Amino acid sequence: MAEYVEAGHAVNQASLSGIVGSAPPVAQNVTYERILQARSEPQNWLTYYGAYDGQRYSPLDQINTENVKQLAPAWVFQSGSVGLHAGPSTYSFEAAPIVVDGVMYVAGWDGWVWALDARTGQELWRYKHAIPYDTSLCCGNVNRGVAVAKGKVFVVTLNAHVIALDAETGERVWDSTYGDVRAGESATLAPLVVKNLVIVGSSGGEFGVRGHLDAFDLDTGRHVWRTYTVPKPGEPGSETWPAEGKAWERGGGNCWVTGTYDPELNLMYWGTGNPSPDFDGGVREGDNLYTDSVIAVNPDNGEIRWHYQYNPHDLWDYDSTMENILFDLDGRKLLAHFNKNGYFFVLDRTNGELVRVAPFVDRITWGEIDANGKVTPEVYPKNEGEPVKFWPGPAGGKEWTHAAYSPRTQLFYVPVQDVGAEVTLRRREFRESIPYWGAAVVVDSEEMAGSVSAFDPSTGEEVWRWRNDLPMCASVLATGGDLVFAGEPTGEFNAFNDRTGELLWQFQTGSGHHSSPTTYSVDGRQYIAVPVGWGAWVEGFLPGMLGAPSGSALVVFALPES
Repeated sequence: MAEYVEAGHAVNQASLSGIVGSAPPVAQNVTYERILQARSEPQNWLTYYGAYDGQRYSPLDQINTENVKQLAPAWVFQSGSVGLHAGPSTYSFEAAPIVVDGVMYVAGWDGWVWALDARTGQELWRYKHAIPYDTSLCCGNVNRGVAVAKGKVFVVTLNAHVIALDAETGERVWDSTYGDVRAGESATLAPLVVKNLVIVGSSGGEFGVRGHLDAFDLDTGRHVWRTYTVPKPGEPGSETWPAEGKAWERGGGNCWVTGTYDPELNLMYWGTGNPSPDFDGGVREGDNLYTDSVIAVNPDNGEIRWHYQYNPHDLWDYDSTMENILFDLDGRKLLAHFNKNGYFFVLDRTNGELVRVAPFVDRITWGEIDANGKVTPEVYPKNEGEPVKFWPGPAGGKEWTHAAYSPRTQLFYVPVQDVGAEVTLRRREFRESIPYWGAAVVVDSEEMAGSVSAFDPSTGEEVWRWRNDLPMCASVLATGGDLVFAGEPTGEFNAFNDRTGELLWQFQTGSGHHSSPTTYSVDGRQYIAVPVGWGAWVEGFLPGMLGAPSGSALVVFALPES
């Protein structure tokens, strides 16, 4: 049962809490047509990546290479944490704030959603969805954000609901369930609005569930279609799973990061997660489609039009849910993807044809991929009880956190993790809602590095690199001010020259970064909104910083007012 928390109905309560209780009706006019043209409204951040193409680029240029040294905090929003959390794991801010005409909508951990005044950080309303404490969670108590359209705010919950809230009041409009929490299904991504549909993916591959995409009617919450990412016997791709047994029923392949969309082709591009069990390939012989793939999906009916599998028969936990960024080059419609396996892929997004593949991290020992896309595994768990070490580790050369693309420079900017892991095969029988992991994993806590690196998609070559002693574990943001922004695990938030990689500005936020900054402007003043907070699956990507200050907050920067 969800619970609405609002203090505006009583004068005394409102004055004590500081909550207004309502937001201006700015979201009423957010239509599909307006989201299609999102980049023509650089003052706003209307959808998860800023636009359907996933580029995480804003044309805003008030903050630029000349004045970025003057950037300072404008306001800070902190909610804190009270009581028990769902699941036995930690919580963290992982959202990308959405901004519509001066109002910010942002999701937090454990079922929280807030509407804030984007100028001041004043809380306008809040919503809390009650999450069962015993919810099965693989990788932390997190949520990656909301979608906004037609006067509603859409959010998923850890117990696999998708909810529509009234954007003015925060009151619940509709609530639909799309996963079985008892089986280990959950939900952590930001919804994607396409036409009159709200499209969401499931989480829970580590519990042996069968991944799926679901579409709901934006107005009513009616379930419109479901597409499973693991085919059942007789469906295309089912031949890549064992003919005997029920490996496909618990095959994983969850879509737990938001997809991108090309309206001209009417195709969405969703990444899929690892097969289940993660490391034990002996119980799922074959390529295991459509796990570790990009699938091109018709939003009208959920039909998979084509696919490209980045990691056939994955034995390293190399989810490929991460963003597929859409861009055009030399008259060709392309997409780019930086995979956990350490390789940078460029595909033709009309048909899935491989255009280019190149490494983007220094150490790749698990195997190799040649120029034609042929995958040759070399190091992987083979014998039960026998440890093997490989790079990148299960957190990948880049985890879920996002790269950015600047059409000004025609370069991609990538948060790189260079960290390995030792994995020991531990065969396990499937039990519902129990982790179906298949191995013991020890991530390297000493020998590691990271960077923000720029890559040229026309060659696959690295153009510049800003080196760091620790992996870079947060999304990157590119702007028209010739800047690239990226946060560090130790709390620093950085601005780089997007053509040279020179570090131009830095601010210590007090907590590590594992989220997605966005930018917007109100009354002609540009802001950079930065969710910070160290938590979630830290043992998987940087175990040496387990227990570092969590400090979840939203820190918003701007130039001094003149």
